[in-house]
Amino acid sequence: MTANREDVNSATEAFDPSKPYKTQDLVGVINDGTSSVSFSIYSAPEFKEIASHQLSVPMISLKPGWYEQDAATIINKMYRCVEVAVGMLPSLGYKRENLVTLGITNQRETTIMWDSISGKPLHNAIVWNDIRTSSTVDKIIAKIPDRDINHFKDISGLPISPYFPALKMLWLMENAPAIRKACKEKRCLTGTIDSWIIWHLTKGKLHITDVTNASRTLLMNIGSLQWDSTLLNAFSIKHKMLPQIRSSSEIYGTVTDERTPLLGVKISGILGNQQASLVGQMCIKPGQSKNTYRAGCFLLCNTGDTAVVSRHGLLTTVAYKLGPNTPATYALEGAVAVAGHALNWLERQVRVLPRAEDAETYAATVTTTGDVYFVPAFTGLYAPYWQKDSRGLIIGLTQFSNRYHIVRAALESICFQTRDILEIMYEESNQKIDRLQADGQLSKNNLLMQLQADTVGIPVFRSQLFDCAPFGIAMCAAQADGINLCRFDPDKNDYSNIGYDEFKPASTDEQRKHRYGKWKRAIQRSFNWSIQPVLKVSPNTVPTPKASVKTLCLFFFLSFVTSFATH
Repeated sequence: MTANREDVNSATEAFDPSKPYKTQDLVGVINDGTSSVSFSIYSAPEFKEIASHQLSVPMISLKPGWYEQDAATIINKMYRCVEVAVGMLPSLGYKRENLVTLGITNQRETTIMWDSISGKPLHNAIVWNDIRTSSTVDKIIAKIPDRDINHFKDISGLPISPYFPALKMLWLMENAPAIRKACKEKRCLTGTIDSWIIWHLTKGKLHITDVTNASRTLLMNIGSLQWDSTLLNAFSIKHKMLPQIRSSSEIYGTVTDERTPLLGVKISGILGNQQASLVGQMCIKPGQSKNTYRAGCFLLCNTGDTAVVSRHGLLTTVAYKLGPNTPATYALEGAVAVAGHALNWLERQVRVLPRAEDAETYAATVTTTGDVYFVPAFTGLYAPYWQKDSRGLIIGLTQFSNRYHIVRAALESICFQTRDILEIMYEESNQKIDRLQADGQLSKNNLLMQLQADTVGIPVFRSQLFDCAPFGIAMCAAQADGINLCRFDPDKNDYSNIGYDEFKPASTDEQRKHRYGKWKRAIQRSFNWSIQPVLKVSPNTVPTPKASVKTLCLFFFLSFVTSFATH
């Protein structure tokens, strides 16, 4: 019995006292995403979801490119999800006491600053994909002697980008009067969503984060796994404002907030959502890789105990750290800014699609894109390009191009961007990547999965869970509490914990090489588009009206001849 919709109420079916209560340990998972928060309960040792509840969290957009959420709403809706899911346990034959431990997985980089005395947020949470800090990035880079966005990459594993919390924190301190005042009075705390949730669950007793979330802030030293003084000084962040960095799997404390039925439950796992997905996909050997297909894509490759610092635009991140005395496992990561968003754009802005969900049907109407390429650089390009001034384009159109070609090109753009990242991962990790694990709502699109296999030339294995992050964090939380939910044993890893659908490549090497070469040409056309150049026109280079007329006449004549010959 599970519940995943907002209209589900607490279970009312009473437990039959003539039947004994079940004795299995239960693991709870708080999952805060970009658009929703949920609470799920899993039984051990078979790892089965027995109850869950999910509520949407509204996005607030005050200006183009600004994305915020009400941090208090996240907490209130999380508590409601807990109440509903836990309320189902008696009807399933469980006591609340069966729920012994919980883990938290969260949208990364989303940043909150709050009052340590009142516990109230001092500003809305700034969401991970917010780009308001672009000018802040420019100011920071202007102060650096080499003016290189990768100036701190050897320390942090990350470029200087609006994406990361260091820039969001600095912007808030400079632009929010309430935060400036709280900082001056030394009552301002900051952190990512996991820190905010745990602070409330423990009534302010614990201000912590884990290494995976900390590795995404641009403030943590990727080697020491501690806040770095050079980075803190560069972004004017005080150490006392930040949470303590802990491992991903240990017993941090217990829930002490009486408002929730989780009172007394141990908190024993924290993972950023993409790292949780990597663990949930059982990518625990070096070289094993996964891609999560949603509004954007997040591709991670396990690099073992080596923190590979990319020279080609990928991010170095912590994959997980299974205990305070266990070494960290690292990953290379590449993010695709626009994946499912491109389909939403085709639906809502240009009305090429009636619904984004119809993309597979529309794209399957044609067998190719008709040589059309779609570069969805709506807000710039992420890895491996990091071109914030790129903008979207559709190229290769002819009079025979139609909406079906464009929709198929949009799907292919997701696959090409994934290949961009995979090729760099293969080169820099020095690991063999012979399969790609896939999850995320967009992975339900069978044509997309087949196109992905055809584009990268290796099999794609789609998880039947579609969201593997809860599985991953449940594994970490259970392990810390000694619950036999799933073993982290790379030598025995056979992907048998989850069902998969396999998509094998049906393209030739020559076909892949040709298509990918044209994609690279198309994407280079999008570079530096939003930069406003200063045009200097020499009088000697300005064509006379007569020459312009001749040129236009020749253009129209050749266009007519080409069109006539084609017909």
